[in-house]
Amino acid sequence: MTRRRRIYEGKAKVLFEGPEPGTLVQYFKDDATAFNNQKKGIITGKGVLNNRISEYLMSRLSEIGVPTHFVRRLNMREQLVREVEIIPIELVVRNTAAGSLSKRFGIPEGTPLPRSIIEYYYKSDELNNPMVTEEHITAFGWAAPQDLDDMVALSLRVNDYLSGLFLGIGLRLVDFKLEFGRLWENEEMRIVLADEISPDNCRLWDIKTNEKLDKDRFRQDLGKVEEAYQEVARRLGILPEGGPVDVKGPKTVQ
Repeated sequence: MTRRRRIYEGKAKVLFEGPEPGTLVQYFKDDATAFNNQKKGIITGKGVLNNRISEYLMSRLSEIGVPTHFVRRLNMREQLVREVEIIPIELVVRNTAAGSLSKRFGIPEGTPLPRSIIEYYYKSDELNNPMVTEEHITAFGWAAPQDLDDMVALSLRVNDYLSGLFLGIGLRLVDFKLEFGRLWENEEMRIVLADEISPDNCRLWDIKTNEKLDKDRFRQDLGKVEEAYQEVARRLGILPEGGPVDVKGPKTVQ
């Protein structure tokens, strides 16, 4: 089993030192959390499916010119990514009312929004990831105005592309979360899409039935969580033959 130095461990992934300078190995776990880590569980095979789904979506986005940190998938649970300086802001793109938006404004879940809405959240589990404004982001130096402009422009491109892609397989992209990082190449910096895109951070509903095929099934105790993730992978045409196959994680070296 490979021995690697662990760089960071989050709720759903572990980052290990990569094989080359400027790279990391991103390992997808089966751990599931909700409500700022108040609810925890295991979704069997989630890491395998999210690795494949994120690989597929990141690759498609790269093909249309969206810069990402993704390099290639290494195995069933790991992918090679470029090391980036993560910007501590989550951008949530909303197309349909759901989740906290419905609760905050009393809008019935499933109501189409007049246009896509982008919200900003400060990445801090300790503070419960508070919603912030552009003023907060620029005043506190989390991102420069130009960085924010680039992040918004990329988010809208991703939304346009993924909405069409999912529509083509009978899914509605209700909303989703994106993270970005600064990639330094020599003396030049550019903003790239980071983290992952999967049913963990997208709300995906069946167009005909409104059945939820994402982590809301775990949040709301709807059952058949593994089957929902598998259905998304199946519709994308990337479900491994015979279902998700597990692999052991690497041993860590401190």
